Amino acid sequence: MNYLKLTFDKLEVGEINELVAHESCGAISLFVGTTRDNFDGKTVVLLQYEAYEAMALKTMNHICDEMRLRWPDIKHIGIHHRLGMVPVKEASVVIAVSSPHRNASLEAVHFAIDELKKSVPVWKKEQYADGEGCSEWKENRECTWSKSYKDSHIL
Repeated sequence: MNYLKLTFDKLEVGEINELVAHESCGAISLFVGTTRDNFDGKTVVLLQYEAYEAMALKTMNHICDEMRLRWPDIKHIGIHHRLGMVPVKEASVVIAVSSPHRNASLEAVHFAIDELKKSVPVWKKEQYADGEGCSEWKENRECTWSKSYKDSHIL
């Protein structure tokens, strides 16, 4: 089962862990991406996320499909991404994968966050402390559909 969610609510890691738990699985691997308080020497006070929700969920489903092809023994996948304002130390993304053994879940979680950053249409705006430039929309360096990615990968 895939548990996919885009939400303005605070992400609860324990809740997502419970969603993916299964009696046949001896491993649950988690990735929790949180808002840090700095970037390039600037003090970050929060992040703001926006998404093209229908396309984001569709792309997240494709990521799950690819994970299941690569690691067929995966039982459950949870990918929850926060939208709106996310203060420092709070989770903006949680990915959880259950499988009978740890290697599949660990590798799948790593794959999932990399693919999410590359392909899911979610945008992030950094809000800085007063006097440090206010805010700035940021682009994931891994994003494959952006102009800067295409420019840097011209042969």
